[in-house]
Amino acid sequence: MRFHVLLKYIGYILLLNSCFLFISFLIAWYNNDTSMFALLYSTVLNAIFGVFPLIFVPKVSQINNKEGYFIVVLSWLVSCLFGTIPYILWGGDFTFTNAIFEVVSGFTTTGSTILADIESLPYGLLFWRASTHWIGGIGIVIFAMVILPAFTGGAKTALYNKEMSPLAMENFQYRTKKALQIILVVYLGLTLLQIIALCLAGMNLFDSVCHTFATVATGGFSTKNISIAYYDSLSIEIIIMVFMLFSGMHFGLLFATVTLNKPNIFTSSIIRYYVLANLVGIVLVAWNVRQSQFDNYGDAFRYASFQVISLGTTTGFATIDTAIWPGFAKMILIFFTIQCACSGSTAGGIKVDRVVLFFRSVRKEIKLAQHPNAIVSLSIDNNPRDEIVESTLNFIVLYILIIFISTTLLSLMDIDLLTAFSATITCIGNVGPGFERVSSLGNFGSLPDAAKWILSFDMLLGRLEIYGLILLFYVRSWK
Repeated sequence: MRFHVLLKYIGYILLLNSCFLFISFLIAWYNNDTSMFALLYSTVLNAIFGVFPLIFVPKVSQINNKEGYFIVVLSWLVSCLFGTIPYILWGGDFTFTNAIFEVVSGFTTTGSTILADIESLPYGLLFWRASTHWIGGIGIVIFAMVILPAFTGGAKTALYNKEMSPLAMENFQYRTKKALQIILVVYLGLTLLQIIALCLAGMNLFDSVCHTFATVATGGFSTKNISIAYYDSLSIEIIIMVFMLFSGMHFGLLFATVTLNKPNIFTSSIIRYYVLANLVGIVLVAWNVRQSQFDNYGDAFRYASFQVISLGTTTGFATIDTAIWPGFAKMILIFFTIQCACSGSTAGGIKVDRVVLFFRSVRKEIKLAQHPNAIVSLSIDNNPRDEIVESTLNFIVLYILIIFISTTLLSLMDIDLLTAFSATITCIGNVGPGFERVSSLGNFGSLPDAAKWILSFDMLLGRLEIYGLILLFYVRSWK
């Protein structure tokens, strides 16, 4: 493996981050806030470490499989490490552990926070915090490949194959260059449309941009302590719910729908299940919370809709504290925290595609039990999927095993079981809020530092589809 190649491509990533840090600095300078110098120093440091490899390392157009994998994983790790600099320089609640947790939560679009008083952050840091969502939502490496001409030919193909989730690529019927263009068009289109919609609904431009970055990236970082509940606006909630749902769909299908091609969101059985599951979840939660929390079904349906869609798309915004909701409603929300949205979107979690494949695999086994000699094929939308059943089931089992291990480790730190369990599933699913101490209007600041490191690792595991990060520990077995 050529380490100079790794340094060169990671340099591009740091340059990308420095651009957003510089924009954050300009916002801090315009508002004359206390994060101005912290962001300026961070911009310079990221730019310096980004430029040096580009100057001293010769151009490389072809990278091998091993190098592509390491570039992707190290890009995420290095971005998270360098992303802590503005937080640490600014100070406040940001110890090194807290800064790591916050920036990993941002880049992985988890949206969990250690901050008890988000509104005390200056504008520059709030924008950087939102920017980590937007960069991480599309994928750090994919984002760089889209905007930097240096990524060409074999390098672009190799990195794209490592950054995209295998399940998403199963459904992406485009070559690398076209797929990147589609991702960019959909991502920017959703971003621009939501900013305009939120501004028309009465949200100021800065908050509209920050909340849009969090919505389209299905992240959940808000500029307000009580999240979307601060606005108490039905129109804002409806806009955010619509864009959360779209952001949780496969970008290729969204593009095909707009361009009137097939398959699209109207022909996909995955999307039908995704929408139907959210509707059923909303009805069940609304019915349950109406009995104990609300005076009428209108309010129950309003708040249930937002929370189910928010968790089901891994966004994590909140309009109410779900910690006080009854157990049945919490169980429904836990299901959506584990399942999450579709592959090919900005969402994390097990993903709807794997859940649908699992259910159809069970149905196939039942048919084979009834008719042992029958030949039963497993397909989704007339596309055979028998070859990926084993890998899908292995992923689900490994996902659940990691949840068990992390929950057990957290419970050893005198963290109550519901907090430990919900914190784990929300972090590995890149969702954001859990229950009890880490509820929708709470934060992770009171957890021990060791717990924050475990949960940060879980966030990276979830964002890199588990295997992406685990393979880093098997360096010697690479050939």
